Amino acid sequence: MPTHPAFAILLRRLVFVVLFLGSAAARAQTPQLDLQHVELTAGMYRIDAQVALTPEQREIGLMWRKQMPTHEGMLFVFEQPAQQCFWMKNTLLPLTAAFVRDDGSIVNLADMQPQTTNSHCSAEPVRYVLEMNQGWFARHGIKPGFKLGGAPFARP
Repeated sequence: MPTHPAFAILLRRLVFVVLFLGSAAARAQTPQLDLQHVELTAGMYRIDAQVALTPEQREIGLMWRKQMPTHEGMLFVFEQPAQQCFWMKNTLLPLTAAFVRDDGSIVNLADMQPQTTNSHCSAEPVRYVLEMNQGWFARHGIKPGFKLGGAPFARP
């Protein structure tokens, strides 16, 4: 059966779109393990935080991670302070989010359950959100008002 040239072009484009979307979906189910890291401090405790800078990195966050060492976390960095809200769809680990001011002080903490779509928001505009394994902040006595240290919070 002969194929009309316009139909052949349309078919090639459709195949390209299907392949592209399929590869994007596959990437989306792969944990981000290759982001840059920054060392943060919480009093005498050291945190090795992956840094999510771009919208895509922030969107994926810690999704699909099956485990995370206790001293590791992820620091989400936004361009400007705003109310930041997080949810846990496709996130397999229970996490606590610390909503952090520019000076490193914690505004509020939110425990978040895996694979839920409940929204957890900052109590005021912030540029930083630090996610750690759930219970890490409580075990170390870290509460709102506590000041984190590290390069992102250093004033020039």
